[in-house]
Amino acid sequence: MQHSVPNSRIADLANNSQGLTSLQAEVRLREYGTNAILEEGRAGWMTTARDTLRDPMIWFLVGTAVLFASLGEFADAVILGIALLPIAGMDAYLHRRTQVTTEGLRGRLASLARVVRDDVIVEIPAIDIVPGDLVIVAEGTPFPADGLIVGGDGLQVDESALTGESMPVRKRSFVSDLGGVAEHLIDDIHWGAAGTRLLTGEARLRLVHTGADTLYGQIVRSARQIEQQHTPLQKAVSKLVGFLIVAALILCIGVASIRYYQGYGATDAALSALTLAIAALPEEFPVALTFFLGVGVYRLARRKALVRRSVVVENIGRVTCICTDKTGTLTEGQLRLAHKIAADRIEPEFLARIAATATRPNSADPLDVILQQAAAPMEGTRLQNFPFTEDRLREVTILRTATGAIIAAAKGAPEMILAMVAMTASDRELWLARTRELARDGHKVIGCAFRDLRDWCGDEPDRDYQLAGLLALEDPVRSDVARAVADAQAAKIRVIMVTGDHVDTALAIARELQIGGADPRAIEGTELTAYLGSGKTGADWDIDVIARARPSQKLELVRALQRAGEVVAVTGDGVNDVSALQGADVGIAMGERGTRSAREAASIVLLDDNFRTIVTAIAEGRQLFRNLKLSFAYLIMVHVPLVATAALVPFLGFPLLYLPVHIVWLELIIHPTALLVFQQAPPEAELAPASRRSQTQFFDFREWTLLVAVGAMITALIMFGYYFSLGPERDVLHARSIAMVALVIASATVAAALSGLRSRSAAIAVGATILSALLIVQTPQLAALVHMSPLHLADWLVATVGGVLAGSLAIQIPGAHRPRRDSQATSRPVA
Repeated sequence: MQHSVPNSRIADLANNSQGLTSLQAEVRLREYGTNAILEEGRAGWMTTARDTLRDPMIWFLVGTAVLFASLGEFADAVILGIALLPIAGMDAYLHRRTQVTTEGLRGRLASLARVVRDDVIVEIPAIDIVPGDLVIVAEGTPFPADGLIVGGDGLQVDESALTGESMPVRKRSFVSDLGGVAEHLIDDIHWGAAGTRLLTGEARLRLVHTGADTLYGQIVRSARQIEQQHTPLQKAVSKLVGFLIVAALILCIGVASIRYYQGYGATDAALSALTLAIAALPEEFPVALTFFLGVGVYRLARRKALVRRSVVVENIGRVTCICTDKTGTLTEGQLRLAHKIAADRIEPEFLARIAATATRPNSADPLDVILQQAAAPMEGTRLQNFPFTEDRLREVTILRTATGAIIAAAKGAPEMILAMVAMTASDRELWLARTRELARDGHKVIGCAFRDLRDWCGDEPDRDYQLAGLLALEDPVRSDVARAVADAQAAKIRVIMVTGDHVDTALAIARELQIGGADPRAIEGTELTAYLGSGKTGADWDIDVIARARPSQKLELVRALQRAGEVVAVTGDGVNDVSALQGADVGIAMGERGTRSAREAASIVLLDDNFRTIVTAIAEGRQLFRNLKLSFAYLIMVHVPLVATAALVPFLGFPLLYLPVHIVWLELIIHPTALLVFQQAPPEAELAPASRRSQTQFFDFREWTLLVAVGAMITALIMFGYYFSLGPERDVLHARSIAMVALVIASATVAAALSGLRSRSAAIAVGATILSALLIVQTPQLAALVHMSPLHLADWLVATVGGVLAGSLAIQIPGAHRPRRDSQATSRPVA
C-alpha cells in the first residue's frame, strides 16, 4: 500500500528535526482547517436520546401505562413504566451502535499532541495540529493524524482499527529526498495513520493529512452517510413499513370494534387495540437494515475498500460483471527488468549500460529509473540528448568518453531501433520475431543500439548503428489475483479486462490469469462499437479482453452490459475514467495511484489497488445480504404468529392472550436477536454463485412459502395450546403461560436454526431467550406481576416440544447456517 504526499504540504520542511513556527501553523490552520476527524457532539448521548424517543414503541407503552393508571390499575402501570427502562435502554444501545459508536471511535484518536513549535516541544490539543507539523508520538499513544514517519527506531504499530489485522506492523523512518515532483507516493512502512496506535518506540511524524483528509476520517464519514442517505432497499423497506402500519391500524380498529360489540367494554377494546398495535409495529425492519448497512461499511473498510456512497453496500454483493484495468489492478503496476537479450559479441552488462546511457540524469520517468537502477551509465561528458517522443519512438544520447571518443547510445521501440541498425533483412526479421514473441508473453520490449561517431556535426544520427540487443520488462501479475479471478468466475461473475495496452500484451496477462479460460477472446477498442451493435445478447458475448480502449468506449461497454441485465463494477484511476465510474453500478477507484477526480466519482476507493480486494468486497457484500435476509426471515417468522394470535384471539371472543407487558418482553428478545445475532454470522467458505433472481429480489416464492409456513405452524401451535389450556375453567393465566412459553421457545429455535449457533452472540441470545421464560414463568412473584402462572413439567414438555418442532422448520430457509458435523470443518473468509 502507498500513500500520496502532495509536495505543497511539506514544502521547505526537509529537515527532520525542524517544526513549524507559530506563524506558519496559523497560516496552515486557516488553509487546511482543524484536525476535526470527528465533529464534537455529532453522535453524543443527546443525539442518541433524541433518536430513541422517536421510537413509536416507547410512546405506545407510555400511552398504555397512562391508560392503566387512569383506570386505577396502578400495578400494571408501574410494571409498564419499569419495562420502559430496558426497552428504551436496548433502543439507546442499538441506536448508539447504528451511529457508529462515536465515543468508541474517538477513543482511538489522540486528544493531545506533542509537537515541535518554534524549536520547542509543546503539548497542544490534537484538533489544533496542521499539515507540516512535526509530532512526537510516544509509545502506547495513538497517532493524531496521517503523516510520514521521519524518525524512530524499533517502531511497531497496531493498525487493527483500519485494516482488521491483529498483528503489529513494523515501521521505518523515511530518509530519502522528497524534492522535485508535485506529488510523492510513500510506502506504507513509512506511514503513520490516525486511529492506529504506536506499540513500541518513539516516532517522529511529519503530518501530511489532518481531519477529514485522513483515512480514518474518510471511513468514519462514509459510515455516517448511511444515516443521511437512503438506498433503494431502504426506500423499499420504508414503503413496506408504511403499508404494514396502515394495515395494522385498520386491524386495530377492527379488533377494538369487535371486542366492544362482543360486550367486553371500552377498556378491553382499547387495550386489545393497543396490544395489537404494539405487536404489529414493524419497527425492527428499517432499524435492522440501517444497522446492517453501517456494519457493511466497516467490514468493507477493513477489507481495504473504502465506501463513499451507501448504495454500494447493497450493490457490491449483486455484482455480476467486473470491468477491470490491467496495470496496477491485475498487475503490480511496477515494471521490472526481466530479460536481457544481447546481440552477438555483446555482453548483457554492456547492453544494460547502453540503455542507461540513453536516459536523462535525474529523470522521473519510471522506465528511465528502472534502467538506471539496472546498470550505471557509461562515463563521460554528455554532449546532447534527443528525447523520446510519440512520433520518434526513440531516445538518443551523445556522449564523449574519457578517451575522447564520441558515441551515440539509443533506446526505443524495437522496430524503430532496428530500422536504424545496419543489418540484413533476414536478421532484422529474426529480431522482430523475438520482439513479437516477448510481447505475446506480456513484456514491454526496448531495443538498444550504439554507434561510434567520428565527425559529429550536432545532428541526431539515425543510421549505421550496431545492435546491442533487446531488454524485456514486465509488470508482474499480483500473486493472489489468479485465485481471485478463478473465485469470481466460479461464482458466475464475468471478468473483462479493459486496457490501453497492446492486444498481445493484454492477451498474455489474460491467459496467465485464465480470464475467460485458457483461450481468452480479445478485440481492440476500434472493434467494440461494431461488436456491441452486432445483435448479440449479453449471454452470448464472448469477449474477455478489450485492448487499445478509449475512455468513451469504457462507458459504452458499461452501458451495454447494464442493458443486458448485468450489475457492473468498473475500475478506474484517471480523470478519463470518471464517466465510466459514475455510470457503473459500482465505480471503483484506485486509492494509491488514482486521481482525485476518479476517487470523488467512484462509490468505492480501493486502498491497495488490488483486484483481490474487489472480489473480497463482493464476497463481503453477498455475506452481508445473506445475513440481512436471515435477520428479516427471523423477524417475519416471529412477527407473523405474534400479530396473527394477537388479532385472532380477540376476534374469536377469547380472553386476551397478550397484554402490553408481554409485548415488551417479546420485544426485548426479538430486537437484539435480529440485530446482533445475524450480523455476526460467520462468512461462507467460498464466494458462492448467486442466481440473477436472487440479485433483484429479497425473497423468492419458495422462500416466502417457507416463511409463511413456519409462521403459520407457530400460530397454530399457540392457538392450539391457548385454546385447550383454557379449559372449561377459563384458566387464562395458565393458558397464557403455555402460549407464551411456546412462542418464546419457537423464537429461540428459529434463531438457532438460522444461525446454526455458530457465533457467541447466537448462543447467548438463544440461551437468554430460554432463560427469560424460565425465570419469568416459574418465579411465582414475577409470573403474578405479568399475569401468568407457573407451569408443571408436563406443560413445559408440551410447549417446548411444540415450539421446537414448529421453529426447527426454519432450517429449510435458504442461507440458514447448518451446524458443523465435523470438528475440522471451520469457516474461513474468502480472502
